[in-house]
This record gives sequence, structure tokens and C-alpha cells, in this order.
Amino acid sequence: FKAMAIDCFLKVTGSSAMALKVPMLKLHDGKSMPALGFGTYKVGVVPGSAAGAADAPKPAPAKEVIADAIAVGYRCFDCAQFYENEDLVGEAIKGAAGVPRSELYLISKVWTNKIFDGPAAVREQCQKTIKDLGCEYLDLYMIHWPVPGKHVEAYKEIVAMQSEGLIKSVGVSNYTVEDLAELQAAGLPLPTVNQIEINPFLYRKRTIAHFEGLGIRLQAYRAMCNFGKTASLESEVVGKIASKHGRSPSQILGRWCVQKGFQHIPKSEKKARMEENAKLFDFELDAEDLEALENQTTEKSLETFKSTYEKCVLRDTPKEGTGEGVKADITLD
Repeated sequence: FKAMAIDCFLKVTGSSAMALKVPMLKLHDGKSMPALGFGTYKVGVVPGSAAGAADAPKPAPAKEVIADAIAVGYRCFDCAQFYENEDLVGEAIKGAAGVPRSELYLISKVWTNKIFDGPAAVREQCQKTIKDLGCEYLDLYMIHWPVPGKHVEAYKEIVAMQSEGLIKSVGVSNYTVEDLAELQAAGLPLPTVNQIEINPFLYRKRTIAHFEGLGIRLQAYRAMCNFGKTASLESEVVGKIASKHGRSPSQILGRWCVQKGFQHIPKSEKKARMEENAKLFDFELDAEDLEALENQTTEKSLETFKSTYEKCVLRDTPKEGTGEGVKADITLD
């Protein structure tokens, strides 16, 4: 197991459901985060500006999904302002009797519109998130996208809120090497985590090596679905490895993720799938498996990443669609 793993989540006295035994990943600020979390995107709500929102099927009620996740043993929840459901997630967590705050690891991210509006808006949003989740503090708070000309000041405000105890650890999401360089140039402390899409079909080795070389932990979203598509699960390469180990394709992709030292945050509305996605720590991929999985990224995938980045850093801001300030040259791989 590549990651620095310490301890495990164990059952807390009085908790009504046994927490999953999950390795803890050490962060450079001295704190730790679980190697496995639960994603809350489209839990109970499909965000209005999400791709395909108009035609998306109605999601299962958040209370039911989160209750099932807690019953399965998940204790880390990846949330965000953009998801438009933090109040629902908070109510669901509150309804899970017997799970103390100390047993939870709660993550959230501030969206581009608030980042664009400035530090005061970022602070206001963070306070709203804490109130909606009913959590007193956040274990990890992140910049969701590095809005050009705005993200550094927003990051400064997050660092300030950490010093006040509102946030335990400071992170970023969707940052390139060049975005991180702007934080460094401003003399700011390094983020503990960068949440980016990571899977065998978008495995940006140079970028990952750069962040890890600075002690920054990588958190993987879409570990099982490259650009939100299910082709990863249907890959012949993944299927062969799944058959070899007697596991499902999702377990192979999840195991690859945690074995590489990344935090994995799968999501499902189905309890059986939640259980399946958590069964990652009782087997290992061998060198042959890893080599096969780590050579699936194509130039087309890197170009798709670039176009997604260029669009999203200004999404839901007054500059959307203008390309103003967007970096022309970023590290793709």
C-alpha cells in the first residue's frame, strides 16, 4: 500500500453502526484523512447547471442514500456548494443516531461564483456550509476550480478560516501545476490535498508526481468513470483483471486508486453497490495488473481534460465563455 497509512476507523462507543475499517492517509499538516469516502454529487439533487440536468432522472432521496452509506460504514463524505444538497446531507447525517462528529470526516468545496465574488463571499459560503451540514467545523475545505485572477485571494481566506478553527485542513480541486505555482508565488502554505479526476484512462503522471513530490495528497474523483462515462467499467483490460481476481470492475478500479495512494470517493444510490465499492482492502493488484492499467491514457483523453479545464474555471461566473485569463499553456499529463 503506497500511502502512508496509520490507524483505522473503528467502532466508536455508542455508534449505532460499525464504521468501515479504512486506512488513514497522513496529510502534510499532521492530520489524516480516510482512504475511502462517499461522494455526494447528485445525491438527492441534480444541480441546475450540471451537464444534462434537464434530462437527468430524479435521484433517490438524500436521506435514504446517506442513511444507507452510514449503515454500510462510510464516515467520510465529499460535499460541495455546487451540489446544492448540503442541507439535505446534513439532515441525513443528523438523522443517523449515534454517529458522533468525531467519527465523521466532512469535506466541502466552494464554487466558482463565490470565488469570483471575493474573500467575503467565500467566508460566507463556508459558514453556510457548516450550518447546512450541522458540523461545527469542516475537516477539509477546498477551492473547487482555480478561477483566473480570483482563486489566490479565495485561498488566502480559507487559510485565514483555518487559523480560526472553522476548517481543519486546506485543500484545492482541479489544480494544475501552474495553478499551484500561483499559490506558491504568493507565499501561501501548500494545500494538503488536490482533488482531480484520476483513473487509468486519465492518469496524468507528471502532474501527480509534481503534487506528490511536494507532499500534497491526491484525491481521485471519477475513479470509476472517465469523464463521467461508464466505458472504464466496460474496458476489456479492466474486465480481464477483474476475472483474474474474482472481483468486479468497480473493485479493480477502486483498488487501483487506493493502492496508488489516492483517496477514493465512489458514490451509488444502491446499498449493495456501496458495500461492493468498499471491499478494496482485502486484495492487491500485482505488477502486471498495474502496468496494464497505467498505460490506458490517450492523447484524446488529455485534450478532453484540457477543454474541460478551460471551460470550468470560468463556469457560473460573469466571465463564462469568454476565456478571459484562462491559462493557454498548462501541464496536461
